[in-house]
Amino acid sequence: MMSATSLMNDNITTTPPSLKPEQKKTFREEALETFRFVLIALAIVVPVRMFVAQPFFVSGASMDPTFADHQYLIVDEISYRFTEPARGEVVIFKYPQNPSQYFIKRIIGLPGETVLITGAGQVTIKSKDAKITTTLNEPYVAFPKSDNIERTLGANEYFVMGDNRAGSFDSRLWGPLERDLIVGKALVRLFPFSTAELLPGQFKQTQ
Repeated sequence: MMSATSLMNDNITTTPPSLKPEQKKTFREEALETFRFVLIALAIVVPVRMFVAQPFFVSGASMDPTFADHQYLIVDEISYRFTEPARGEVVIFKYPQNPSQYFIKRIIGLPGETVLITGAGQVTIKSKDAKITTTLNEPYVAFPKSDNIERTLGANEYFVMGDNRAGSFDSRLWGPLERDLIVGKALVRLFPFSTAELLPGQFKQTQ
């Protein structure tokens, strides 16, 4: 009778299998492999860069203290294809008077509303039917500015302002922002690393 030990030993190969020498890739094969890798990377990166998200450098002080000059942001370009911009969101858009320039501001007034700015910069919003009046709470404003403005927005118009009210060139000066000029909203602040944040600067207004 064969022992258990013998049965186990019968399954052990004492002679190592022969190893085939590894063939070195030719320059042409390595070049083709690199080319395929680049094509795959481009197929992934380019659509994301064009239609989903893109980088944006903050330029200037109009959004102080929420955003500082030279901060690096990633802009969400896809959300507004399914939802409408909301009050308090920080958006990137094409400047109406020169669409080749991009601005970053905060949404204050929505389509159909009336925006009133009085006294030391207090912002009040009247609903489309004028039945609801809301005074905005704006803790992000550190540099207010006295104004006396009343503006009723059209069906596709938004009223935007920089958080640095004393140093922002915005809807108070050049008027409402058309919906189709809005590129997206601030999704991520990447640089400086000490300020890295998801959905930076977004503020939800409570009625």
